[in-house]
Amino acid sequence: MTPSSFNNNSISILVSDDESDELGRKRVRAWRKRKKHGHHRPRNELNQRLIRLFVKYWMLLIFLPAAVLFIFEVTSIGRKPRLVADSEVNEVKKPNLMGKLQLTKLKEPTQRNKSSSNLNRLDPITHVVGGVREPCLKLLPAEDLEHLDIPDDEESTSAIPVKKLGYISDRETSYGGWNSTFSWQRTNGGRFNLFTGNQTFDERERSFKVSETVVLHCGFFSQIGGFEISDSDNSYMQTCKIVVSTCAFGGGDDLYQPIGMSEASLKKVCYVAFWDEITLAAQESQGNKIGEDGLIGKWRIVIVRNLPFVDQRLNGKIPKMLPHRLFPHAKYSIWVDSKSQFRRDPLGVVEALLWRRNSVLAISEHGARSSVYDEAKAVIRKHKATPEEVEVQVTQYHKDGLPEDKRFNGKKALNEASVIVRKHTPLTNMFMCLWFNEVVRFTSRDQLSFPYVLWRLKVLKNINMFPVCTRKDLVNSMGHIRKAKPLTN
Repeated sequence: MTPSSFNNNSISILVSDDESDELGRKRVRAWRKRKKHGHHRPRNELNQRLIRLFVKYWMLLIFLPAAVLFIFEVTSIGRKPRLVADSEVNEVKKPNLMGKLQLTKLKEPTQRNKSSSNLNRLDPITHVVGGVREPCLKLLPAEDLEHLDIPDDEESTSAIPVKKLGYISDRETSYGGWNSTFSWQRTNGGRFNLFTGNQTFDERERSFKVSETVVLHCGFFSQIGGFEISDSDNSYMQTCKIVVSTCAFGGGDDLYQPIGMSEASLKKVCYVAFWDEITLAAQESQGNKIGEDGLIGKWRIVIVRNLPFVDQRLNGKIPKMLPHRLFPHAKYSIWVDSKSQFRRDPLGVVEALLWRRNSVLAISEHGARSSVYDEAKAVIRKHKATPEEVEVQVTQYHKDGLPEDKRFNGKKALNEASVIVRKHTPLTNMFMCLWFNEVVRFTSRDQLSFPYVLWRLKVLKNINMFPVCTRKDLVNSMGHIRKAKPLTN
């Protein structure tokens, strides 16, 4: 009995323990469940609160981003035209009437990148005037450009201070035979030679006097003075009435084809590029050969032999400043530095910068300085000329009485002459001759002599000194590709 009772008791006790364990487990589960629900209650309440706020203020949440976007767009409107223009640069593959030349392999990577980004751009350059963004150069509409023509001269001869211009030549002066010519002109301490003639200081002073008939030095002094051009090229240049010209001597810059012209301009305008034999060889080595018609693209290539100066910068001043000597029948000329690509319609440019403004000469203001004396310091600082030759020029100008005024006749005195647009008249031709003679006598930095000649020749008042942004609209600037090689003795 006893064992049996013990066993029953054991069983009874065991059953009681199981029930107790089960009850304990239920309590633990209940506690955990309460803890779990208690932990999530605040999160659920937060979510519900956020939902209620969203339902209440959803319109405001949508309006705020829209308002921010609207303000951003409004403030960006002024910048959009330039940005859009820049983004379209790489999409200009073949502009109208453009014959693109291969860029030289001698360019530095940074220069190549700059050139490739600027080449063939036709997007207008703009500036803000009175809070409104406007184009820097306002050309006529394309349909009007097609009907532009060179007008007949209607100016009364009584209003012209200089009616006839003559040039001093070697008919009165002799410098010796051919064999001694180039030896003398390339080793002589001065820069006067058989091309320029030996202008004395007295002749210089008399050359600034204005009268109905003026005779002065203006290059091409002697037939053996250099700058020789073939008969066929001379015959072609005699036919030009309006000309766009450039030059590259010493193998310097590449040839950039003009763009943006009208069909009418193609028929009426001469595009002439002056090269020497060094540039010809450099371009032919790159595969740029002159066609049987004398052209590369739109440019008529004129080869010049026996350049008169060792300094290639001086040689470049001849086509730049003396187009009236090279194109005797031309009524208008546009000069473009070899570092630039001309990108506007020539007749449209003449109309906008000369005819519309009643001007006979248009040239860009200097972008950084106004005073010739400040420019002289910059020329020395940038090693564009020696301190000695700059000092000689500035001293002479100060002695002559050139003031330090920032402006002459209400115009900015200092210029940037990479683009020159002018009408060929006796007075403007006289101005260019005087300017050329100053460059030969002193330094090749023509910015220094331009204000002086403008100050001395006070009768020339209708000059259009256009702003820098207009110059940037006229050309795509590439920068000089490589240094020109000087001539040797």
